[in-house]
Amino acid sequence: MDYVLDSELAAVAPFIPRIDLADVTAARALARQFSSPVAPYEPTRPLTVQDVSIPGEPGAPHVRGRTYLPAGRPGPIPGLMYLQGGAFVLGDLDSGDDTARRIADQTGTAVLNVRYRLAPEDPYPAALDDCYAALRWMAGSMGREHGIDANRIGVLGESSGGGLAAALCLRARDHGGPALAAQFLDAPTVDDRLQTHSMRHLPDTPTWQASNSPYSWQYYLGATVQPGAAGVSLYAAPGRAQVADVAALPPAYVTAYQVDPTRDEGLDYARLLIQAGVPTELRHYSGAFHVAHAVPGTAIGTRMTAERMDAIRRLLHLPKPPA
Repeated sequence: MDYVLDSELAAVAPFIPRIDLADVTAARALARQFSSPVAPYEPTRPLTVQDVSIPGEPGAPHVRGRTYLPAGRPGPIPGLMYLQGGAFVLGDLDSGDDTARRIADQTGTAVLNVRYRLAPEDPYPAALDDCYAALRWMAGSMGREHGIDANRIGVLGESSGGGLAAALCLRARDHGGPALAAQFLDAPTVDDRLQTHSMRHLPDTPTWQASNSPYSWQYYLGATVQPGAAGVSLYAAPGRAQVADVAALPPAYVTAYQVDPTRDEGLDYARLLIQAGVPTELRHYSGAFHVAHAVPGTAIGTRMTAERMDAIRRLLHLPKPPA
């Protein structure tokens, strides 16, 4: 299928590295090579940044995390868990650091950047277990120590992290909390069946190629489960849900990109939330590829980031910044 990219994104698209998940070791090496931003984000306010070790689920190892606390916090403030993408197999605390700093600085939210376990070494449910352990810690120990309002904790995930964020909302609802106030799902990877129109008709796009999706899901689900097979848990692939399955979830802000194989599963999941009565906002960006806001210096990326920050402030009930 032919597609038209935003002119600024089209100019940088040829320089974006193409990762091949058939070789995880090589993919990780390439991702590390390009993970540092060209111009690291410089906060406009002091941030206290600290690496933390979070108790894992029973029998599981501790979870690595990094907290970002804005200085001069007046009273209890919201908390936001940040789950970066990486096809369930890539990423570390450093690769998510720039985004976490930006969110904490521009919204005044206390951010927890989570280094969940990665597949294929640790398939489902390891990553989700780590996210749930981190949520409980954020609502408990971290909240008490740093004045986080337990009634205003949200989760933001990008790509595979968006899938984990959606799954975390389901798990928190079904296992007695902690209650989440909002979910921010950016190009969420939620459907292992890989049968959407965009997955079948957008095979070769910048940033993410559809040929990598079967590898990503196979690594995440584990050697004994085939992507698309019957019986895959909604906690692994929330896109398999029916309307009744997503009732009573927290308000959602969902982002989708036109030139993205994962586009339609994000759109479908947003529609499902809407049909279930979940307050849901949807942003679909024409002419944009997968998580295009990560490309610095473009007008469309600046708009995406500004709208994301505004959504965080609104859904977590933060004041608007001074004009």
